[in-house]
Amino acid sequence: MNNDHGGRLTREGIRIHDRSDFASMHKAGELAARILDEVADLVFVGQTTGALDEFIQKRVEEEGATSATIGYKGYQHASCISVNHVVCHGIPGDKKLKDGDILNIDVTVIVDGWYGDTSRMYVAGKLSRKAERLIQVTHDALYKGIDAAKPGNTFGDIGHAIQSFVEANRMSVVRDFCGHGLGRVFHAPPNVLHYGRAGTGPRLEEGMFFTIEPMVNLGRPETKVLADDWTAVTRDKSLSAQFEHSIGITSDGCEIFTPSPTGRFHPTYRS
Repeated sequence: MNNDHGGRLTREGIRIHDRSDFASMHKAGELAARILDEVADLVFVGQTTGALDEFIQKRVEEEGATSATIGYKGYQHASCISVNHVVCHGIPGDKKLKDGDILNIDVTVIVDGWYGDTSRMYVAGKLSRKAERLIQVTHDALYKGIDAAKPGNTFGDIGHAIQSFVEANRMSVVRDFCGHGLGRVFHAPPNVLHYGRAGTGPRLEEGMFFTIEPMVNLGRPETKVLADDWTAVTRDKSLSAQFEHSIGITSDGCEIFTPSPTGRFHPTYRS
């Protein structure tokens, strides 16, 4: 089955991309990751999330790219910035960062029609021990999922790798949000769950593009969405963290489209 976006679709509606499409995804992913590198120096105590978003929007425009989130379902910002117990989809604004705040910044850009989507954690001021451990477990959980992303494995293998690692560290995986297919569209099949049973779900094939973006809570996994219809928070007010990469399945594993060009994917890069 084919359509205008090229490649073919699996019976589950997952697009199989051509090898030539990998270069386009690397280009889009590199810009998103580079902007997240650049914003790192602007995360400090007293800074506002609105100012961080303004910088991101300016950089996207300067690079001749397009923000995928401005105008998406009415959203009006170039990033989602989720602080402390906000799980995802935090709206940038006038609130100032306090000492010890942890935050996820999520950026998606469109370059030549291709979507680059990535997020990572940052810290304002001094990192608490419990927040540091949460961030480390979440970071490592993402890479457990990436290690499982290879032809012949299933999407359930990815979810199981993440869930088993997180729960072994006595934390919880958010169930209400998941990764997604992308390419020439922002969101497409499959839904990439960050929990599940090994050997279940669609089988991974070379040419599949999708995000892996586990959200991990120090407390329970339940979330709720606030009255703004965007901001998702932990129900028990526990801290939450998230890391996200966009990847493409290759003949023997996967390629990460969104690595940090300067090694700043983890917030303790300075140490």
